[in-house]
Amino acid sequence: MNSPSQVLDDCCPRCGEAFHCAAANAHCDCFDLTLSAALRQALARQYSACLCIACLKQLQAQANALSALQAHQD
Repeated sequence: MNSPSQVLDDCCPRCGEAFHCAAANAHCDCFDLTLSAALRQALARQYSACLCIACLKQLQAQANALSALQAHQD
């Protein structure tokens, strides 16, 4: 989450929103997300820069819903 003192120096390539990636500062919001290996690989192929936490959470939820649907169909 961005605090008021953080500089929003990054732009999400998916939604265009400004955000601050703090990976270089030892802890970024995305560190608290658990993304599947397949989703991480797909994101790495599609994007060359970090995505904002809102997009990552949305993509994670979509991937989880798809996995649940596929498991239910099996």
